[in-house]
Amino acid sequence: MLNDKTIALTEQFVKNFLSGDCSGHDWWHIERVRKMTKKIAVEEGADLFICEMAALLHDVADEKLNVTEEIGINRVKEWLNYVSLDEDCIERIMDIIENMSFKGGGVPPMKTLEGKIVQDADRLDAIGAIGIARTFAYSGAKGQLIYDPSIPVRENMTKEEYRKNKTTAINHFYEKLLKLEGLMNTQSGKRLAKKRQMIMEEFLENFFEEWNGQK
Repeated sequence: MLNDKTIALTEQFVKNFLSGDCSGHDWWHIERVRKMTKKIAVEEGADLFICEMAALLHDVADEKLNVTEEIGINRVKEWLNYVSLDEDCIERIMDIIENMSFKGGGVPPMKTLEGKIVQDADRLDAIGAIGIARTFAYSGAKGQLIYDPSIPVRENMTKEEYRKNKTTAINHFYEKLLKLEGLMNTQSGKRLAKKRQMIMEEFLENFFEEWNGQK
């Protein structure tokens, strides 16, 4: 019962924090990631409470939604202390949240099963039909173009280059989204990513045919 109360309080905290977001990191993104996290956690036999708490809070710490990454991390830590979680739970949740972001690629693999599951669930929401929609929502919120052939796809980026250098919505598929299927951690995540990968590939094929006036 205590865990249920903590989940309910955390859900309201996250809803309040993300209210009004139009970048694709809104409450409904969190809700989809939570549902997928729970589905995979059951299939993989993970700690459901740790997984669900990390899924709920992962974007509260995201540097895209805070003045600095440090402020976001501290915001989550303060909340976990406020709901009186023990130090072991806090450490496990924070380890997931602090290490799951893509950040241009090249980050170390997640250390725990729970971390692998939450990362897979978050990445699944970045691909497929929802991922396509979120890409254009985020690009619009950031003032980025749909596509410009003169802006090259960025490769081997540092975290700073990934966050700050100029790109387009279409470039983002090649810089991140199409890479995610191969980065899935769990068997469940790999299975679910296959269809979503095909949806994106078909979309891009149609996009460029229309862009080039072929149909």
